[in-house]
Amino acid sequence: MEEYTLLRQFADSWMLLVLFAFFVGIVIWVFRPGASKEYKDTANIPFRHADAPAPQQDKPATSKEARQ
Repeated sequence: MEEYTLLRQFADSWMLLVLFAFFVGIVIWVFRPGASKEYKDTANIPFRHADAPAPQQDKPATSKEARQ
């Protein structure tokens, strides 16, 4: 049996099954109980300081980009 034919049969059967199981596992991981708090916190990062500027830190900004 040629190498190409063997790899093609493997990809058509077992690899398809492995990739589908991986996809289902990721979907279950995302929708698990308790995950919504973590994702809500991450989704709200751009809006944390929408009403007021971020509080000043004790250390001065060291990078040129942060001072502009």
